[in-house]
Amino acid sequence: MPVSAEGPEAYALALATDGEERSARASVARLSGDPRDDWPPHARRLYAYLAEFYGERDALPTLAAAWIAHQRSDGTRKTYARNFKVLEGYLRERGVHPLALTFLVADTFASHLKTLPTLVWHGGRRVPEGEPGDAATRHNVLSANSSFFKFVLQTRVLPREAMDSNPFDGVLYPAMDPLFTRTEGLTEAEYVTLARTARHEHPCRRTAFRLYALILVLYHLCLRIDAALGARIEKLGYDKGHHILEVQIKGGTWVTKAVPPFVWHALQALIGDRTEGFIFCTSTGQRLDQASQWRAIRATAQRAGLPQKRIGPHSLKHSTISTTRTTGPAPARRRSSTGPTTRTRARHSGTTSAAARWKAAPPTTRPPPWPSNWSPDDGGRPRWRRSGRTGNLVVAGGVRYRRGSRRRARRVRWPPVRRGFGNGRCCGAWW
Repeated sequence: MPVSAEGPEAYALALATDGEERSARASVARLSGDPRDDWPPHARRLYAYLAEFYGERDALPTLAAAWIAHQRSDGTRKTYARNFKVLEGYLRERGVHPLALTFLVADTFASHLKTLPTLVWHGGRRVPEGEPGDAATRHNVLSANSSFFKFVLQTRVLPREAMDSNPFDGVLYPAMDPLFTRTEGLTEAEYVTLARTARHEHPCRRTAFRLYALILVLYHLCLRIDAALGARIEKLGYDKGHHILEVQIKGGTWVTKAVPPFVWHALQALIGDRTEGFIFCTSTGQRLDQASQWRAIRATAQRAGLPQKRIGPHSLKHSTISTTRTTGPAPARRRSSTGPTTRTRARHSGTTSAAARWKAAPPTTRPPPWPSNWSPDDGGRPRWRRSGRTGNLVVAGGVRYRRGSRRRARRVRWPPVRRGFGNGRCCGAWW
């Protein structure tokens, strides 16, 4: 039967034409094994949170939890669940069921995000007392909720009369400048000051060395905080003359990071006799939470007297890319060490378009080296001169030819093969 426009009770059951229950909960329960038993922790927590307000027989808790479980990486699940709670709380205060959302309400929600205070830690809990989110934050909230409604449409659990399109399709997303960021970077001297302060002046001596090692990993391995805290001892290894660490980065992909010797020694001192588990863990072996390390790094920066106001773990990755851009290795090796394409690297390259990035990228194979016996006055490249036998060099269609007066042109071998004598200026030309 058609579903009414609003009201949580209206979505408790959706009946098919034959009178049987047609809901998300019933759809997954008909299987031989309940897939809800395999849901990741973030999906389970979101299900329990929504079931308190809408009940277990409502379609919303099951659909939202299945949507979270559908995501690839744990970081995406955490971010999507948090952003969905923002929309759900906004609609619940106004008496609108999330599955009855219309375009006008979604567009009003996008405008509401401009003045919505963010959650900050106060008194051991998160309270809405922070400044409203910037354009990137609002863009992420809208994208996450749009993904949920796209998932609902793909399941085809709800009848078409209840939801026939994504209500966020026509919402105008905030305008974003890809060359702008609020992340504050560090110079190499400021990074050294931060690391030294963490090791020698941290008030909690039991965790001082752990914070010091974390700062080293974030900076020298160019990792995000979630990837660094998720690194495990079992993924440490040795390959091609380098100590390595395999970590799972943003998006759920795995990469291999080369570990410098001094960072390796710090990790070995931190690990001690442990052979498995997280590298950065609590005294009970549990994984550290990101919020505590954000507060620790920010407090250490204030204790070190750094002038930046919003230093966090991502400032170290940001600083690594900035420093490597000016004084680091070749671009191809730099891209492999810093991970996937980011807005930070796009800002340094001065462009974000795919065509421009491809145009600015170095070739996959380097050109053949010039012969080592060229004289310094040649300017680092061979000088093609007229000889009595070969004539001048002609370039046509990207192919090098030699043209003579008494014979037809022929293709020149490349890289050139030296014949004859001399230094390449007369009879000893490069053919």
